[in-house]
Amino acid sequence: MATRFTNHSRLVGPAGVFALAAWFSSPVTPQTTDASNQSNEVSTPAKRPEPTATALPDRVVLTLADDPATTVDVSWRTDVSVAEAAVEYAVATPGPEFVKSSSTQKAETVPFGGEGDEVHRHHAQLRELTPNTAYVYRVGSGDSWSEWFQFRTASAEAAPFRFVYFGDAQNKIRDHWSRVVRSAALDAPDAGLMLHAGDLVNVGERDREWGQWFAAGSWLNATLPQIATPGNHEYTRGQLTSQWRPQFAFPENGPAGLEETAYWLDYQGVRFVSLNSLEDVEAQVKWLPDVLSAGEPQWTIVFLHYPLFSAAKGRDNGQLRAALKPIFDEYGVDLVLQGHDHAYLRTGLETPLNLEDGAQALSGNTVYVVSVSGPKMYPAMSRDFAPSSAGGLQLYQVIDVERDELRFRAHRADGPVHDAFILHREADGRNRLEEIPSAEAELWR
Repeated sequence: MATRFTNHSRLVGPAGVFALAAWFSSPVTPQTTDASNQSNEVSTPAKRPEPTATALPDRVVLTLADDPATTVDVSWRTDVSVAEAAVEYAVATPGPEFVKSSSTQKAETVPFGGEGDEVHRHHAQLRELTPNTAYVYRVGSGDSWSEWFQFRTASAEAAPFRFVYFGDAQNKIRDHWSRVVRSAALDAPDAGLMLHAGDLVNVGERDREWGQWFAAGSWLNATLPQIATPGNHEYTRGQLTSQWRPQFAFPENGPAGLEETAYWLDYQGVRFVSLNSLEDVEAQVKWLPDVLSAGEPQWTIVFLHYPLFSAAKGRDNGQLRAALKPIFDEYGVDLVLQGHDHAYLRTGLETPLNLEDGAQALSGNTVYVVSVSGPKMYPAMSRDFAPSSAGGLQLYQVIDVERDELRFRAHRADGPVHDAFILHREADGRNRLEEIPSAEAELWR
């Protein structure tokens, strides 16, 4: 992992920009949507000064870049006075005696100059951990250390777990997204991880927005592993934000040039696959079949930012759908989690490749979901092949995974279940979708 900071300002280049234009023909993007397509605007509070970095670690985040049963990655920020930093960690104990047997892992430290003050970014990977075991850790140096955080490694085998999925946070993050991520954590305190489908912030190079994102998640980011895929707001003029790779450590097992944005990892019987819908889709189309055909995961879940079936009016990523849906159909992807459209939509198992064909040409065995967690809203649209759609709702989703059953519930920010279903794995390997009334799904908490 010694070189993971070195390529955080990669440019797509002219060829990549032209390829991107060819892949996506949607007439509406977040940058060009007119006011009539943006509803439920919220008032802008007076600007608060963002906390500047000090010797005391902040923006601590736990991520997964390798086998989640035996490794975790930790990243954090300090001011430039901290030239060397480390992680102290130990197996958790009922009392404070773990401090007597803690180990130390030195961090990689690099200078980073964002929009605000120059800072130091630190990263360490903890290796050779014991599966399904609670650990404690803290980060820092000298007299400046974080509190002790606690996390649990994944099981080495397939085992039931739950995780939380968020659509775009993006706007007014501290003011309006904080309650969503915190409500999700209260609803699913034993979640194995949190998954973000892009547009974590509005302007990827704006450091103060990342400060809001970290403030909203606070200690949750340091306790529950986070995985994410970039959205268009993490890009500026074809360039991935320089903030992405220094602050998040994700797998580097994707196509060359898409490290830590297109990747896969296995977690307790689920294969999670992040696709970068902003760059070099063609390379991912070539790479993806090998990822989906290797091994025998119980479930396969893909997450990406641009949706194959848009939830908002006036949008359609038809060429992306044409490139990816046949692969998802052929290799049995079970669930696709997306963002971008600032509305909610959830399909049935069968969906059309060409929207104009409608119900005349449905195929597949995959549920597609588009969701939004922040306050920016677009008018929703209904589709014949989508049992659930809605606008004007901030949502989080809790997904419970078992061997032959995947339970999905979408919650409104104020708590109640908005949508719920169960995917049942049948004896022939196909999925059966069961629609669940919201009142019944409330009992799953």
